[in-house]
Order: sequence, then structure tokens, then C-alpha cells
Amino acid sequence: METIHYEVVQGVGTLTLNRPKRKNAIDAVMREELRDLITTMPHQRDLRALIITGAGATFCAGGDISAMGAATLTAQDGRERMRYDYLSWIETLLRLEIPVIAAVEGAAFGAGFSLALTADFVLAAPDSRFCLSFMRLGLVPDCAVLYTLPRIVGVQRAKELALSARELTAEQAHELGIVLEVTPQGRTLERAQQMAACLAQAAPAAVAMTKRAFNVSLNSTLDAMIDIESSAQGIARTSQWHTEAVQKFLNKQPAAFQWPKALE
Repeated sequence: METIHYEVVQGVGTLTLNRPKRKNAIDAVMREELRDLITTMPHQRDLRALIITGAGATFCAGGDISAMGAATLTAQDGRERMRYDYLSWIETLLRLEIPVIAAVEGAAFGAGFSLALTADFVLAAPDSRFCLSFMRLGLVPDCAVLYTLPRIVGVQRAKELALSARELTAEQAHELGIVLEVTPQGRTLERAQQMAACLAQAAPAAVAMTKRAFNVSLNSTLDAMIDIESSAQGIARTSQWHTEAVQKFLNKQPAAFQWPKALE
């Protein structure tokens, strides 16, 4: 692929936005390559966790502004391009039944910020900056951030971040719950790899059902969530992974699943 790099090693996929000279801005080619790759991920049976990162010093500067004035679109054309060329693969990312980790160094602006929020966990270096910069161009925040951000920071704060287009430092993003961990400088990908390797060894069915349950919980009812939990736990109890984990515990052997300590 021309603008992204992708590899899977021991169940961990790493998707690297690879336009460092353009700060990994998303142009038409990258958009198509992301769509073509990500829409295949639900069918990649060997994929157990996914890392999204950027080449060079920037995660993603957002959409490539230099290409925005090149084409004249009708409102209908613009809507269809957004729905099918962007949101189709963004929706796939959000629905993946595997853990997704965003490893952010440098700027995550505009659609880059939105892309980071498709992840279950966002890790950021101290120099990282986050900004919903859409308002600076007279645009509506996109790539599903209207869905993801209020679920993390609440509706009032989401409105403020969108309408002000102000920048957040890594620490500020951490305080708001956008960033899970602020990592040592230059080691964000290393930490993401640690976490992904651990999650790739976890019980696949339990991971998938846990993630799906949390994804629907804010739009659900207590009765529905009790039904989901009961069914999911019933399935998880029948897995070979669970049986072996219980035996390890009874035999006083180390647990197969152990979360890695944070980097120092």
C-alpha cells in the first residue's frame, strides 16, 4: 500500500499511517487504502488486537487540506463521500470485536483526533496534542466523533471542544478521560505493543463479548444488559480457555492473563 503500512505478528496487527512528510494527513489514496484494509479486519481470524499509529513525529494531522479545494462537490456528493468513503470503515473499526489501541505521538487533529477515539484505549506521549480543528475550516466534526466523544467526556464538554477548536495537551486529554495513559516520550508504541500482546493472549470470546456489551450499554436498559451478561457469561464458562485458567489457578500456576506494568 502507498500510504499505510500493516502487519500482523503473533495476533497483533499494527496499522501505521505512512505519510510522514504530510504529517500523515488523510488524502483520497489513504482514505481508500484504509477502507479496503479495515473492512477486511472482521474476517481476519488470526487478528487478536490492533494498534493504530503514525509514522514519524505526528499521529495524524486530519484531512489533507491541500486537496480540499481541488474538487467541487454538491451537498449530496459530499454526504455520500462521507458516508461511504469514511464512515463505512470508521464504523467497522468501532464494531471490531478485538481490542484497538491508538498510540499517539505528536498531533492528533481533526479526523486524526476522531480516528484515535475509535480505539478502546488511547495512549499518548507527553508532546501529544489533540484538537477538533473542524470549526477552523467551517466544518462539522466527523469520522464518528459526534458519537464517540460525548460518551467519554459528556455532552457539554464535547460541545465545548468542538465549538472552541482548542488544543489539549496529553495531560489535559488524560484528565478528561480521552487518554488512558501518558507514556514516556518516544515509547508510546512500545507500551501499545505490551498491552496488545497481553490482550492477544486473552480469551477471545470473553474479550469480544465484553467489548460488545460495553459498546451497547449506554444505549440500553438494565433488563437488556442483564440478559446480555447472563448469555455472555454462560458462553464464556464453556470455553477451553476458561477451563485451563481454572486448572492453572487450582494448581497454583501463574495466570495466563497478566496485565503488563506501566512503563517508567
